This record gives sequence, C-alpha cells and structure tokens, in this order.
Amino acid sequence: MSPSALTKENVEDALTLVFDPEIHVDIVTMGLIYGVEILENKNVKVTMTMTTVACPYAPQLLKDVEEAVKEAGAHEVEIDVVFDPPWKPTPELRAMLGV
Repeated sequence: MSPSALTKENVEDALTLVFDPEIHVDIVTMGLIYGVEILENKNVKVTMTMTTVACPYAPQLLKDVEEAVKEAGAHEVEIDVVFDPPWKPTPELRAMLGV
C-alpha cells in the first residue's frame, strides 16, 4: 500500500488482520480497538484495550498492532492501552464464540 494512502479506514482494515491467538478472531471484530487517529507526518495513534488487564499475549499483540499500522503506511505508531471502559464482548461476538 502506498504511504500516501494512509487513512483511518486503511488502518482499521489493516487491524482486521491482527488476531487474538486464543479466540482466533480479529481485534476489530472483538471490539478491542477504541479509536484510530491519523496525526501529523503520517503518524498514527491507536487507542485500544485488552480482554483482561493481565493479558499474557499483550506484548506480542502490541507488536502485531504496530506492524499492521506501519504496513498501512504509518511512520510512527503510538498505542494507548486503556481499560476504561473495560472490554465487554458484544452479543454478536458472544454468539460467534458460542457463549
């Protein structure tokens, strides 16, 4: 993808390629992405959460998010991990997971 094509939509599309390793669902569908901002100089800020505060996969997940956003054309990636509001699976996700 051309760096000149950096848009919020392209970043969000790139993040659909990042999967939770235990649930095997992408982090956008899971609702872990709370926001994407395109900043100056093709820098991007991603606001996201984890399924739990003690998520053992968090370091790798953050690396995967950074790589995906850079592949979408970002120069630098800032990831703000928040737990307010806490993550709660949507009814659709719960149905998809059979819970």
